[in-house]
Order: sequence, then structure tokens, then C-alpha cells
Amino acid sequence: MIDTSNVLNKRYMNKQFFNIISLVFFTYSGFVFSQQLSKNNVDGDSSVTVTFSVVGDVMCHSTQFNYALREDSTYDFKPVYRKIKKYFDNSDVVIGNLETVVAGKDIEYSGYPVFNTPEDFLKGLKYAGFDILVTGNNHSYDHQKKGILNTIDFIRENGMKNTGTYKSQEERDSVQLFEQSGLKFALLSYTYGVNLYRIPEKNKFLVNRINPELIKHDIEKAKSKGADLVIIYFHFGKEYARTENRYQRNIVDKTIGFGADIILGAHPHTLQPVEFYKTVDANIDTGFVAFSLGNFISNQRWRYSDGGTVLNFSVTKDFKTNTIKLDAVRYLPIWIFKGVTSWGLEYLILPSDIAADNSYPSYFTEEDKELMLQCYNDTKELMESRTKYIVLDSIDKSAYRKWKIEQEKFISFIAKIPYKPDNPKSFVVKADSLEFFNQKD
Repeated sequence: MIDTSNVLNKRYMNKQFFNIISLVFFTYSGFVFSQQLSKNNVDGDSSVTVTFSVVGDVMCHSTQFNYALREDSTYDFKPVYRKIKKYFDNSDVVIGNLETVVAGKDIEYSGYPVFNTPEDFLKGLKYAGFDILVTGNNHSYDHQKKGILNTIDFIRENGMKNTGTYKSQEERDSVQLFEQSGLKFALLSYTYGVNLYRIPEKNKFLVNRINPELIKHDIEKAKSKGADLVIIYFHFGKEYARTENRYQRNIVDKTIGFGADIILGAHPHTLQPVEFYKTVDANIDTGFVAFSLGNFISNQRWRYSDGGTVLNFSVTKDFKTNTIKLDAVRYLPIWIFKGVTSWGLEYLILPSDIAADNSYPSYFTEEDKELMLQCYNDTKELMESRTKYIVLDSIDKSAYRKWKIEQEKFISFIAKIPYKPDNPKSFVVKADSLEFFNQKD
């Protein structure tokens, strides 16, 4: 399960906010606040907002692990995420598509076309803040059954969960639910296929394939187990295409009809549009599909693949009415830097909105500046191409927003007053008309 100790374990707080009262109560309230919120949730007299950050393809080409190699023959991938980590710190659940295999060091490390990535790569993802890794994709079976089983084990040993590949038929059929702050959600992953090898019939459980009947069955089972939210993560589409194809559209339409709340996609290594839709027999009135989230980290240096986005969305569960509401849907444009910094040769994931402010790092070359600005403009144009109901985000805005919410939660606990989060510059969906309203600062 996702850690359910709520705001005091992961979320960002500004220590300067606390006064003498907070110093007295801090140790006590760190436990009691969490327990009280949980109790309120059970009693059905409160609500909770859970924020998700999701990214696309998390890859490790050979150049990446060569850059991460240290003198002691270990690998350090943590610096790659040092600039983006702050954004993830303000989220409750962080999800990404692990498009590689961690089969173990007894198999030679390699990049494309048959991946085997050092285990230290997962340590970097844990450091960055990832909670769940989607492991069902076309590279899942690069090292056959051993590769899948070892990848799952290494993910779990590093304190994360996975979905899309499984160790047994029983595990696959169980349809695992995750829980955060009293919100139960399913994250179901399916791929169009795998490369290189054919999976024997007796081992079909290893990887979820896109199959409408299976998807429908899994969604129904997730709901029967009490899922408040059903998120689907597909690995599909044409590589390097910037719009969805007919196959993607067909699968998405069917999945909406099965009752999915939110649908995400990866595989093209480029961003594809976001659309909102009226749900069918789902728990939220308004859902959305992101056909492809692009690359999060890779060595694909060409236009449209040298960056992507972090898609950030929040849902609020009202325990009194047992209803779920989709709140703000935001996106943070990112660009993957590859070059020389004071740390040496490295890859670095950066928010590309710094290009709009002309606030480039000192180590940027003129070419870096041009490429980042190009990536930022491409991302902004595509993400807003089909809807105005998605909000451009930044790391600083996200940190302020979460800090503001945490302040009010702590105050409401101490003073026992009703909690109404003040969410600056965010939006709320009115499902019947898809109208969005600015909340008051």
C-alpha cells in the first residue's frame, strides 16, 4: 500500500510557519493528526484531497548508465532528479512507466534494443519520489520471465510498488488496490505487446496485454473491492506520433464505456493531446485521457522526444456523501538536459518553463537555450491544443499551493475548526457543463 500517514510524512512544510504551540504539539500531533484524520474518514464526516503526479516513459539507455558510473563501480542516478524532486515532494502519489528491465548484474547491462538496467536506477527513482512504477510495456519481456520477476523484486526491495507485470496468476487476478489518505484506487496497466519473444501460454499472467474483455473484468473487480477511483495506464500508439491513432481511440472509447475514471498513455515517446470526457458508470462525473505523456528520462535527443510533462491532478473524496470530485488538472513542462555542469557529465530533468522567463542555468550553451525554449513551446501548444481546462504549472506554484494547504490542515486540527482548503490558481470541474471556476485566492 501507499504510505497512508498523510501530510506529515511526505508533503512539504515550511518550518517557519510553526510557532511555540506547534513545537509543543509537533511530536504528539504527528501521530494523532494522522490517526484523527483516518478516524474522521471512517466516520464519514470529512473530506480528503489526494494529489497525483504522473509521467511517461522512464528509460535507461547505455549512455545514461555510463554517465552514472562511479569510481567504486556503483551507479548514482539520483542527481538526475535533483531539480524535479521538489515538485514530486508536493504530491501524494507519483507514478511513472518503467520502460526498461532490471534483470540483475549477472546479465550484462545494456540499452536499446534489449534493456537491462542497473538496480541503482531504481534507487534514483525512489529518491525522486516515485511510489508506483508501471512495468507492463513492450520491453517487459526483454529478459523473459527472469527479467520480469527480478524487476518486480528489485522494485519492491527499493520501497515502491508496480503494476502491469506479475509474479503469479493469483497476483494478476487479485486486482490490487492502493490506498492514500483513505482514498482507494486501482491502477491498471496494459500493453499492446512485447518485443522479441513469445510468452508461453502458461506464463501469460506475467504481462497484462490490451484485451477489452480483460480490461472490463478488471475494472468491475476493482470496483467490487471498493475502489474509489480507477486509473488505466496503457502502453500503446505509434512511436514518435504526436496524435493518437485509430487503435488508441478505439481502446480508449471502450475503456470509458467500461467505467474508467482516468486514462493515461505512454509508448510514443512524444506528447499526445489531453481530452476531458463525461464518464460512464464511474465514480467521478468528469474524467480525462492523456494519450501519451512523452518521455520523462531517456537519451532520445531529437525534437518532441527530448522532453515531456509531469501531469498533476487532484481528486477530493467526501466521506459524508461518498462522492469523488476531480479538481485541478495541471501540467509541468520538462526538458532533459545532457551536458556538463559543475557535477560533471550528466543528465538532468529540468522544468522547461524557465525558458519562458529566460532564467537559464549558467551551464547552458546557446544551443541548450534554443532547444529548451523549443521544447517548452511545443509542449504548451500540444497540451492546450484540445482543451482550455488544463493549467500550466510550475515548481514554485506547486510548492506554495501545498504549503498553504498544510498550514490550514494543521490549524484546523489544533483549533478544531472546519477545514476548507485555499487552493490558489486552481480550478474545479463542474461535471455537467465542464465549466471551470477560479477559486478565490
